[in-house]
Amino acid sequence: MATEAGNPVTALHISTSVGQGSATEDGGEPTEFENSTLRHVGDKVPYSAYLVAVVELAERFTYYGLTGPFQNYMQNPRGVVSNGARLPGALGLGQSSATALSYFFQFWCYVTPIIGAVVADAWLGRYNAIMLFACIYLCGLIVIFTTSLPGSLDNGAGFGGLITSMIILGLGTGGIKSNVSPLIAEQYTATKSRVKTLPTGERVIIDPNVTIQSLYNIFYWCINIGSLSSIATVWLELKIDFWAAYLLPFCFFFIAIAVLIIGRKQYVVRPPSGSVLLEATKALWVGLKAKGNMEAAKPSYQIANSGTSTATWDDSFIDELKRALVASRVFLFYPIYWLVYGQMVSNFVSMAGTMETHGLPNDLLFNLNPICIIIFIPVVEKGVYPMLRRLRIPFRPITRITFGFFLASASMIYAAIVQHLIYTSGPCYEYPLECNGGEAPNRVHIAVQVPAYVFIGLSEIFASITGLEYAFTKAPASMKSLVMSIFLLQNAFGSALGIALSPTSKNPKLVIMYVSIAAATLAAGLAFWFCFSKYNKVEEELNKLDADNEKFKPRTLDELKKGEIAEKA
Repeated sequence: MATEAGNPVTALHISTSVGQGSATEDGGEPTEFENSTLRHVGDKVPYSAYLVAVVELAERFTYYGLTGPFQNYMQNPRGVVSNGARLPGALGLGQSSATALSYFFQFWCYVTPIIGAVVADAWLGRYNAIMLFACIYLCGLIVIFTTSLPGSLDNGAGFGGLITSMIILGLGTGGIKSNVSPLIAEQYTATKSRVKTLPTGERVIIDPNVTIQSLYNIFYWCINIGSLSSIATVWLELKIDFWAAYLLPFCFFFIAIAVLIIGRKQYVVRPPSGSVLLEATKALWVGLKAKGNMEAAKPSYQIANSGTSTATWDDSFIDELKRALVASRVFLFYPIYWLVYGQMVSNFVSMAGTMETHGLPNDLLFNLNPICIIIFIPVVEKGVYPMLRRLRIPFRPITRITFGFFLASASMIYAAIVQHLIYTSGPCYEYPLECNGGEAPNRVHIAVQVPAYVFIGLSEIFASITGLEYAFTKAPASMKSLVMSIFLLQNAFGSALGIALSPTSKNPKLVIMYVSIAAATLAAGLAFWFCFSKYNKVEEELNKLDADNEKFKPRTLDELKKGEIAEKA
């Protein structure tokens, strides 16, 4: 695709020919007039996509089942509630250190998708890479379970086991994450819109982009079904001990492996294309040396200007890399968003521990976030989005992401209000649990926290799901795992911000911390809209760029094997 140097988006345009003309027959590509006047709807979701969604559900069940009790496990001294302790605990690291370690784990989990992307693209393909990292994941589960047993904790193995398991689990979950996200979208192989007449007589357009949007809504819905596992694990932590809480996700993970094996012949996959990371790095370096002109990295440009080229890529690779950069540029503000998300599994849990819990685990309310998402994804998918399409009101990706940022900011504003309420309530006021022997929480009901979780849940429907969709649809076919891993990497940067802020995660500074994060998130949302709202105008054209790409067309595993045999013959 020929583009202007430095700005591939401006080269995209829509044909100016307009006119109704004759109606397209069912199955045919819509005219420009039909595309702008007929309602766009999604296609039927393939069976194999649901299998991938179940794999992700099982993996997320395991991940959130483990991380739900993490803050108490790290923060509170060794104690079991059934033996008289007010809160369960194991390592006694305190809130600031526990929060920093929680963010470190999130950071590591979202750095490792880069490794998963390279392994899949260069050698194994997505399916085999997921199987490999699932085995690594199992090893981490074994470590955290065995070192959380009472005998292990009593003999000082808890901290070392936690760090070791965090490293292994982070590698496993990151390797799965960067490949399962694009894999579910690849199960739908149609790339072009087509006209269809519904039984009601209404003519509509079956739009692959609407279908991909629906796929990611299903995907995210399954993620949040899985994340409800922490309801069970925090009760096991409260009523029995941490080893019981970690045994449940360990057992459940075998469902993910079973579904992977059972559905092996059903999955549609793209053939490995070789690792693009090294080649992309070299090409970017050439472009940077040419003051940001990526055209200078093209072999044709180098030959025309110097008579020779040492590039190991072709011109089309540079065009695809420029597209990947356009997609990745949109993710620049996401670290602030993920900083907000990280509060739920760290400071919100600690906040609840200073409130009147009325017998509930202080880390239980996190589950309101996935419950909110489970309830509202169908409402948005089946109600809000179709209504907007019927009314011809565009609600394109950049707009949805911006709205998600604003909702995340609202959550932090509300958290600051709750924290202020805690600080103005007795008996310990600005130093909760630091008077009366640490046994009396401040007189604020834990239910006051609920809206903070709901706001973040709603924000995810617009910011997080749309980010996954954008990473897949805007990336070139050969770089989908890489771009997806770059999107996930922003979570790691958000965790790094959380680590930097962790020294402020102590009383009486928490109100100022929440207000600061709210202001930063609001500013990030406004800056995001200002920088990227122009991409809404070329949304349709960006989505069509790979419609005729046969090189990386998705195939079943059996088709790939037959192709390899034919090549060897």
